[in-house]
This record gives sequence, C-alpha cells and structure tokens, in this order.
Amino acid sequence: MNAVITPATAADIAELRQLYYAVYGPHYPVALGTDPAEMARLMADPHSLWLVARCTATGALTASAAIHGEAGSRIARLEGIAVHPEHRSAGLAATLTGALCSEMLDTGRLDSVYATVRTVGSGPQRVVARSGFRPLGILPNAVDLRSRESLALYARHSPGVLERRVPVTEVPAVLMPLLRTAGQALGIDYPQVRAAADPLTAPAPPGGAVEPLELIEAPAFVRRRFRERFPGAEGWFYPLHTPNVLLTPEDGRFEVYAYLNRAGGYCSLLTAHPDPAAAAAHLEPVTRALARAGAGYVEALVPLAHREALSAFLAQGFVAGALYPAMRADGDGFHDYAVLSRSGERIDFRGVAVEPPLQPYLDCYASAWASAHLPTPSEVAP
Repeated sequence: MNAVITPATAADIAELRQLYYAVYGPHYPVALGTDPAEMARLMADPHSLWLVARCTATGALTASAAIHGEAGSRIARLEGIAVHPEHRSAGLAATLTGALCSEMLDTGRLDSVYATVRTVGSGPQRVVARSGFRPLGILPNAVDLRSRESLALYARHSPGVLERRVPVTEVPAVLMPLLRTAGQALGIDYPQVRAAADPLTAPAPPGGAVEPLELIEAPAFVRRRFRERFPGAEGWFYPLHTPNVLLTPEDGRFEVYAYLNRAGGYCSLLTAHPDPAAAAAHLEPVTRALARAGAGYVEALVPLAHREALSAFLAQGFVAGALYPAMRADGDGFHDYAVLSRSGERIDFRGVAVEPPLQPYLDCYASAWASAHLPTPSEVAP
C-alpha cells in the first residue's frame, strides 16, 4: 500500500494507543503505546525519533516505530514496531525501520541500535534483518504479555564500530560457545580469548548467612539516591534504564539498584553501591526478592572483560543468552557486554519461531542452561 511517513506528534497519540491495542491487546507493558504523557515526552525528545505511517487513500494511521535514545549516549533502542492487522504484508514495518535507521544511525548520530524482537512468529525477525540488524542472542521468558514470551536480541552497528572493540583475553569457559556463535553471526572473531581454567565461583556471604533484604519501591526516592551515589556514569552502564527499586540489607552496607517492570514481569539489575562486587555474594536473595515482587525474569549486563563478575553471576544460576559486541564506547574503543539472565518460571521453547540466523543462539543457550541446571553424570547417584 502507499503510505506517507511522518514524525509522530501529540495529535497522533489517541490513534497510536488504538493501534497498539489492536496489535498487542490490553497487555502491552511499554509506556510508548499506553501512557500519553510518556508518549508525548518521547515525541519531543531530541535524542529520539518516532515515525508513523498513514494510508494515502484514507489518512488512517496504519503503522508506528521509534528509535529511543538518551542524552550522553550513542546507543539507542528500536521499539514499538506495530502494523495494524488490516495492513500487514505491505512492508510498512521495514519501511519505517529503514527510515529510522537512515536518520539516526547512517548519519553517524549513533554507534549502534538494538531491538528486542518477539519470537511468537518469524515476521519481526525478518523485518529487522532486512534493515541490516543481526542477531546477538536469545532472552528466554523475557516478558509477560498474554503469556511468557522469549525475545531475540538484534543490533545494527555504524560502519567501523565493530572493528574498534577493546580486546578481551580471558572469559569463563562456559562463554566460549557464545563467543563463537556471535563471531560467526557478525563476521568478527575472538582469536586472543582463552577459556579460564578455574571453576566458576561466587563470593560467600559474610559468616555464610543469607540475610533478608528490604525492597524499596519508591521510584522518585530511588532515582534521587541513585544520582547521589552515581553522579557520573563511571559506576554503572545500562542504556535506557533508570532504577525504580532498591534492595538493601538491614545494616545498609550495600545497595542494589534495579529497574522493575511489573506489567511485563521482568527486571534489570543495574548496579550496586559501593560497587557491584559488594552485592556479588547476595545474588540469590536479590533474585528471590525480585521474584516475589513479580519479576519472572531477571537480567544483568556484564562487561565481557570482568571475568570475576561473570563468574559470580554464572555460579548463581544466571545463563548468558546474548552477547552485545561494541556496546559501550570508551575513548577510541568499544567494550563488549554479555547479557545474563535467570528465570523463575519454566522455560519452554516449543512455541518459539526461530529464523535460521537465530537458531545457533537458541542451541547455544539450551546447552548452557543444561550445563548450569542439570546434573552431570558424576553427580547422578548410581
């Protein structure tokens, strides 16, 4: 169909909410399609771009997509791709995605754009792949829409960015298959990386006791305290996520900051004060507290160069499902990050639609999960 592509404006908000309801039903957990105030803010944000498509014949709003950025960052997220059910198979999603990337990525404004893509069908994967996005991994049980859904992580980099990655020399052995998978998918390699010989270890809590944690869910207070603790970006990095919950023991000797999305049933661990290592011995109670608060999926971004932090997460049941090369700029180079997650609900891939480029990541995750959660032959009683 013929369509006119224009930036979204406040006058479109009512129609946009109807569009997202028609596509996702009443369970869409993203403010972009449900909260008028947040929608207006994104439209006015100079670091973001939201485009809509209208039918030239009727003027009806038929499709929507946005690239959401933030001040001080050169990474952004492609989100909110929606095409009205009556106008699918017309290439509108690809047209909008291409227009967004041409404006935000091809002009050099950003180093990379990522997308978390639904896997209930293969269409979304094909849309982003046609626009130059390549798979980075799988996020099992990542969001609760009508039911628990797994998402695929895709990204597109500006030219030359992947070639400026900061080398990593050693990673936990269980991550080596993921590195090989990502290398083949992206046409990069890790020739200098060796597998760590020492076993995965997690720091033990002082005295061996597991302390109860308080979960403080007061978004404005948490944001203020977070800014006090981290006035710069040196101690944390989690693009497009602002903490809204705080977990701390009774004596307050450490604080864990997280973003909890109750509607979607997921949580992102952002950082800890005085440093992430302070909470490394408490990942189990942290994860359990978040699960009680409604997070069936807990995720963390860990620099690939931080072997001790990776080891701590992996030793406590987290599994690496994705690798984001050249995610964070640092001087003239870029750092790679691993995406680790843990789900308190049963993971079931039987209903997942996987395009061929994504299949190796699914196989890699299944093997890593089995290694982390199933007993080895030596552990099985005779």
